[in-house]
Amino acid sequence: MSEIFPTTMHPSKHELIGPWLPNQPWFSGVGTPELENVGGFRLDDPAGEVGLEFIFVRDNASPAHVVYHVPLTYRGAPLEGAESALLGTSEHGVLGTRWIYDAAVDPVWHTALRALAAGEILAQHQKIPHTLEPDVHVHRGAIESPAADLPAHWIIIRRPEAEGMGQSRAGTRVSVPWVTAGELARAVVLEIA
Repeated sequence: MSEIFPTTMHPSKHELIGPWLPNQPWFSGVGTPELENVGGFRLDDPAGEVGLEFIFVRDNASPAHVVYHVPLTYRGAPLEGAESALLGTSEHGVLGTRWIYDAAVDPVWHTALRALAAGEILAQHQKIPHTLEPDVHVHRGAIESPAADLPAHWIIIRRPEAEGMGQSRAGTRVSVPWVTAGELARAVVLEIA
């Protein structure tokens, strides 16, 4: 279960995501984003070395108040060959310097997603240690191969669109609850390619 320390990070995750976000091809805002955390979850690295967090932020500076899905990994040392995916470093009050990456390039993240799809690990609460997050759902399509043979390539839906709770989509995907216009919906945030 995820270990979450009651401490500080300098700079904070939002302070790192804010300047990084406008440089991404899927960013649709203008100017400097004003980020508000609207949800997320964590996965466990069985080796306990890499932090794995899925963060959902709303850009309140954007007229449309766009929500972005920013999966991150936190490491105690640089990830070789991943310099272009580095958001920056942060000083963690307990763990020291952490190198924070866009998770899409991190092999530990991809391994954890395969385990999540196979039912070998469960989503963890974003902020409460040692607590499952039951609202994160893995939907397996009828035509998918057995869990052990799931492909490694995941599509990250960076700007998730809220859809009806009962809406069905083909293929394996991960969805999270979403509140939009005061109503509960569910957003797909990851799909197997």
